[in-house]
Amino acid sequence: MEPEDRASRRTRRRFARRQWARRWLSLRYVIAFVVVVALLGTSIWLVFFSATLQVKKVEVAGNELLSDARVREIADVPLGDQLALVDLARADARVGSLAEVSSVDVTRTWPDGVRIEVVERTAVAVVELAGRLRGLDADGVVFREYKAAPRGMPRIRPGGAAGTDALKEAATVVSALPKDLAAKVDHVEVETVDQITLVMRDQRQVLWGSAEESELKAQVLDRMLTAVKAQVYDVSVPGNPTVSDPIG
Repeated sequence: MEPEDRASRRTRRRFARRQWARRWLSLRYVIAFVVVVALLGTSIWLVFFSATLQVKKVEVAGNELLSDARVREIADVPLGDQLALVDLARADARVGSLAEVSSVDVTRTWPDGVRIEVVERTAVAVVELAGRLRGLDADGVVFREYKAAPRGMPRIRPGGAAGTDALKEAATVVSALPKDLAAKVDHVEVETVDQITLVMRDQRQVLWGSAEESELKAQVLDRMLTAVKAQVYDVSVPGNPTVSDPIG
């Protein structure tokens, strides 16, 4: 075979390889585009149309006062809807409107669930309203009912002029009391926002005034109860506390 023929074939083979490489480079982009489009289409179908990612369960956590069924009923998350399309903000607002709920977080749990994490209110006192014993939290929100007052929990007795603001002030006062001091309180009488009186279990009275500086007032009162025996303590001005009707 002539050397010229061999060289010619090698040249043609190199040319063919270069041509194939150029075609493969172009084809590779086309294949990549087709794959991306296919994946995108599959993802859209899975998220918005496939039964695989539909809501099949609604999980409730953190609740004690409210039943799971009650939370699910109020949340109103439709089973069978596409999980990606569930209106989480709506469910959050509906559950958050319950008096027992302090806060709530509604999230998707892929592939087929919704989780409702509830933080319920905690009672710091009980208050009798319309003949019913209700729980009152630290924000002054009335949120539950009791058959009997829990042992050791202060009771708030609102006067005729006491409104929601006064109840909130009273709740702030009770929340500021250390546990050992709160255990000595029988009830809290509330006339207005700045006329709050603690009645101790031994019937001694503490004129508290408003909820302002409640933590300081609690500290002052704790020292006074130990240092001075009296029937009435006045800590409404904590920098100048007084007593009346001293005992002994």
